[in-house]
Amino acid sequence: MAVPNAVAGLLQRPARLGDEVYGRIFSQIMSLDIAPGTRISVDALARELGVSQTPIREALGRLEGEGLVTKTHLVGYRAAPRLSAQQFDDLYDLRLLLEPYAAAMAAQKISDADIGHLVDLSGQMDGAGEQGSLDEYAHFARFDMEFHDQVAVSSGNGLASEALGRLHTHVHLFRLAYHEQAIAAALREHAVVVSAIAARDAAGAHEAMQLHIEKSRARFVSRIER
Repeated sequence: MAVPNAVAGLLQRPARLGDEVYGRIFSQIMSLDIAPGTRISVDALARELGVSQTPIREALGRLEGEGLVTKTHLVGYRAAPRLSAQQFDDLYDLRLLLEPYAAAMAAQKISDADIGHLVDLSGQMDGAGEQGSLDEYAHFARFDMEFHDQVAVSSGNGLASEALGRLHTHVHLFRLAYHEQAIAAALREHAVVVSAIAARDAAGAHEAMQLHIEKSRARFVSRIER
């Protein structure tokens, strides 16, 4: 049955409206519909999505916490700038120090339920990359972020998990440019990481995560302006 007064493009006020608004703006930023450094108008987004300013501001607050949006007092919101060459290098150097360690610890401490969650996320990432569109690419980046966050949390080291969470690695990297090869390659590499963690193979998980990060670095390095 048709929804009365439905307007194309507007959100239809689902029960979790805040999540829907967040997801829509996240996709626009990740797919570069909202370009890095661009001013973000709360009024314009409210009109575009057909909602009040409240869920828009809540979503922008979440995105600020994830490093995708910056807020300046009395000025407003902007999409965060892209990574500089130095930030890119620093990011990967730190990832190589922390993430293989986190994967190794996760292999020793992770619960069966969290292994299942990693498997589910891998499946969602696979589905998100099927169509190869920019919007699907944005969804893949979101699942990729959740995947790596889960590995970090499962390490049992709260400081390492917090440090990795603050990097906002995946949302920044996937904004560098659309890179369709990154999806297929990351899926294969994630499968090796999950397999090692599920087998409680700490050395294997360390090696698999280190290789994944090194290959990720090679995939994205050409997108950095130096």
